[in-house]
Amino acid sequence: MNNTNSGNSISSSSKKRNYGLPLILITSLFFFWGFIHNLDPILIKHLRSAFQLNHFQASLVDSAVFAAYFLLAIPAGMIIQKYGYKTGILVGLFFFAAGCFLFVPAANTVSYPFFLGALFVLSCGLAILETAANPYITVLGPPEKATHRLNFAQSFNGLAASIAPIVGGIFILSEEPKSQEELATLSQAAKLAYIQAETSLVKEPYIILGLILLLVMFLFLFIKLPDVTESDEKSTKNYFQVLGVKNVGWGVLAQFFYIGAQIYIFSFLLVFAEDAIDMKGQEAKYYAGIAGFLFMVGRFAGTFLMKYISPQKLLRVYSIISIALTVWVIFGSGISTLYALVGLTFFMSIMFPTIFALGIEGAGSDTKPASSLLIMSIVGGAIIPPLASKITDISGNIHFSYALPLLCFIIVFLFSLRFRNKKSS
Repeated sequence: MNNTNSGNSISSSSKKRNYGLPLILITSLFFFWGFIHNLDPILIKHLRSAFQLNHFQASLVDSAVFAAYFLLAIPAGMIIQKYGYKTGILVGLFFFAAGCFLFVPAANTVSYPFFLGALFVLSCGLAILETAANPYITVLGPPEKATHRLNFAQSFNGLAASIAPIVGGIFILSEEPKSQEELATLSQAAKLAYIQAETSLVKEPYIILGLILLLVMFLFLFIKLPDVTESDEKSTKNYFQVLGVKNVGWGVLAQFFYIGAQIYIFSFLLVFAEDAIDMKGQEAKYYAGIAGFLFMVGRFAGTFLMKYISPQKLLRVYSIISIALTVWVIFGSGISTLYALVGLTFFMSIMFPTIFALGIEGAGSDTKPASSLLIMSIVGGAIIPPLASKITDISGNIHFSYALPLLCFIIVFLFSLRFRNKKSS
């Protein structure tokens, strides 16, 4: 395969270099943003109870998070294009940490909109980090192994997904929140004091994470990362034209719908357990942890399987299984539907990195703007969950809301069909 496949090349002398340390540092970023994203289900459950939100209002947590990806992906691409990957990573870490610290005034003011604002700032950092780290890791080594490297790095995103719900449950869901009936019996002053106490529970984990991120930022500041030089001229296309480059447009569409499905499935898993089978949050958090664990195992297993099965074929098989499991979530009943929902996370695990790598494959000098567009498509996480939540609020049945994730997996399957005649690397 031609070295211009990713749009970047590393000089012949540097090809012989060991990229172990840079890969470790970049991979750590996948863990951090995986951890923060997988605190969101705990946060949604907690804030929904504290502020007495309906499903749609609670889903605005996802909207605040993923709207940032849409708004920041192109500016992030411009920063990286002009100043390099390292600068993009440092800027991303700064906003990530700043957003974590903003949870303190949000809790102190007992303001749900303030929480959404803090999440937006934090997610601006995530958008910049992902715009930098996803394409950067694909060029730190042989281009024919780019999909494998990205899946391996994303496996640590999965590791974070298995840890975050348990850690968040310990810190944030330490006690089962009061029901609406119990809150109705409290005086206004007592109710305000209760909400203040509940919102204050989120401060400690976010402060700790913010401090860790500052340490990581200073580490990146003083560590030299390999320079990646352009092998071709920089892209002369505008972003609309880049959508027409090879698989980019289809990749953006598939990523939009996949992320929407992933975020809704993870974010509302605890809510589903409560609404569908009357399971309390203290028990449901362990199912969220299992879901994250399966997501992690799926990433590592997917990376291994890609040695023998082409990424595009594995994506096709996993999307078919995901469709079948989602159908059961919609039409089934009892705890088996929760098992199906948790099982889905294993088969979703390879979808983001595989769609991303296939989407930018062969983009050449258009790789960086293509990467920005693929990160922008993560805005699906801001749009699909509120729409699905609205279905729940209107129908009164949370099972029906999974018709939207079903549509999402069908679109991922159609994307995978574009590569059915492509030979394995």
